[in-house]
Parts: sequence; structure tokens; C-alpha cells
Amino acid sequence: MIVRITRSRFLRQLTLSILGLVCALTFAACGGESPTATVGNPAGGTGEAATTLRVGTEPAFPPFESQGTDGNLEGFSIDLMNAVAEEAGVQVEFQSLPFDGLVPALQAGTIDAAISSMTITAERAQAISFSRPYFKAGLAIAVQDDSSDVTSLDSLRNKKIAVQLGTTGAQEAQKIEGAQVRSFDSAPLALQELANGNVDAVINDAPVTLYAIKSGNIPGIKVAGTLLTEEYYGIALPKNSPNAEKINTALNTLLTNGKYNEIYQKWFGSEPPTLPEAAPI
Repeated sequence: MIVRITRSRFLRQLTLSILGLVCALTFAACGGESPTATVGNPAGGTGEAATTLRVGTEPAFPPFESQGTDGNLEGFSIDLMNAVAEEAGVQVEFQSLPFDGLVPALQAGTIDAAISSMTITAERAQAISFSRPYFKAGLAIAVQDDSSDVTSLDSLRNKKIAVQLGTTGAQEAQKIEGAQVRSFDSAPLALQELANGNVDAVINDAPVTLYAIKSGNIPGIKVAGTLLTEEYYGIALPKNSPNAEKINTALNTLLTNGKYNEIYQKWFGSEPPTLPEAAPI
């Protein structure tokens, strides 16, 4: 087939090509003048460390992260993050996000870090990075006070289980044969479903369940058996975050100068356990 190109069409294409070449040369000449962001790094990569950290959290996990009666964020994680920022010489700008939206936000670069009782796991470590561990936790099964037939994960076969979306408890529940798993946006909602008698059990982080029982906010439930797992929370960061070293250095200082112990005592009323430098994943 012969393609005929008219003179006018040829001149139009030639003009567009020249304009494209001029634009390309102009942008190339200005390539070294891109501004550096002072708040975070849009791609979460190896840029300059932030002077203000945008920190994501889901304030529905007392006593770690919650919203007080005055509307302000409070909890162990909030106090610890503020102490880390003070030690590191940066400001903190908290952003409330759903738990299952924290990793995508880190990957998109819309937040610089997340502190939301996030367990350090091998799967998550493929998508994001973590600070050194800052809390030792573990999963527990919560049941109603009069329950006696649930003592382990095996005993939950073919039962109704409530979990919080995106958590390690939710992952464990999905492995149980015949289980009917109901997912909720927060741990208190899952525990309330148990208190209402709509499910047989909740698989959730032990400290949160114990706090709910102790506070009396969700009556009529108890922890069945012993801890199912040994887990460690870490501050979540984008891959190759320029803020990682600063955050880890601050955490190490707080763990040795007594400030971490002070925050732990405030929220849990006991001495904190010894933490490893890295989580065994």
C-alpha cells in the first residue's frame, strides 16, 4: 500500500517535531533545578530527611491510639511518637487513617511514617520498612465470660470469629478451617460484636483486649488460654526512607534514658519487657 503525504501535512508534522525537540532541550537544561521537599519525600525514597513528619495512625486501638474526649489523639503510641520527634528534633503532624490504608499511604508517599500498633511481619517488610521494635505483644483469643469450649485456634473451627481489618489477627482467623470471619474497622467494634453475642470469639492483639476488659468499656468478655503468638510492633516507614536512621537513633535513646519506661508505666502500670534490636521474622 502506498501512503501519500500531502505538502501541508508534511509541514505540520515537521513543525511539531521541531517544537518537541525545543521543549525537550529546554527541560533538560533546567533539570537540576527541581526543589527539594522539606516535609517528607513524595516517593518515599532516598531524599532529604523531613523536618515535619506526617505520621499516619488509626485512633481506634486503645490504649495505643485513640481519640480523647477533647478530640485530641492519645495513647502509648502517640506519647512515644511525640517523644521520638522531640528527641530527633522534628515536628509531628498526625493523620488519622484506616489501618488497612496505612501501607498504601506509605507507598504513595502521602505520609512519612505510621505508628498504629503495626506488627513487624515478613510480608509487610516486602512492601515497607520498619524501625527497630518498640513494643512486645501477641495475639489472644477473647470469648464471652461463660464460654468454656474455646481454648486454642483449633477449637475455633467452624465458629464465628470477629477481627479487625488488615491485622495479623485477621490473617490467623482466615487459616482456621470452616471459620466464619467477620471483619470490622476497629478492634473495639469487633470486641463489641462478641459482647453482643453475635460471634463466638475475637482474635486480636492481647494488650488491647486486656485493656478493654480492665477499663470496663466492653463488659462480659475474657481472654481464653495463653498468648497465641509473640509479636513486635514497629514504626512503619516507606522503603529507603531518609528518616529511618533519625527515628531509630531516637528510639534507642528513649529506651536507655528512662523515657520509654516512663511512657510504658503510664499506660500499662508495669515494667516493660526487654526488646530485641530486630524482630525475628
